Amino acid sequence: MDVVVRTADGDDLVAVLNVLDGAALATDYARVRDRVRAEDVIVAGPAGDPGRVLGACVLDGAEIVAVAVRRRRRDRGIGSALIATAARDRERLIAECDADAVPFYESLGFDVRPLPAGRYVGVLET
Repeated sequence: MDVVVRTADGDDLVAVLNVLDGAALATDYARVRDRVRAEDVIVAGPAGDPGRVLGACVLDGAEIVAVAVRRRRRDRGIGSALIATAARDRERLIAECDADAVPFYESLGFDVRPLPAGRYVGVLET
């Protein structure tokens, strides 16, 4: 499936929140809304219907606050496309994650290191 990756706008806010919620990620409505307003949220949708949100990446400067793809659309390169788009406009990206996300970030070139309490941090110098 071909996807279109673009900067989210205010009309995408509910869809972004739904994608994050569907991935069981802790979601702070105000923070996500503020990041959308700051044009720091990237979304991916099918080429034939780019208004439909299949994945989202919420950024706060270099920090990846959250990245998620709808469950039935995973393992199709959507998350990778979101991160690649984010990396184009930044000198570095930083992501804190659980152990299950480490292979994803490592596959994209992040240098991932352990943190206390079973968490990890990955850094990508672009």
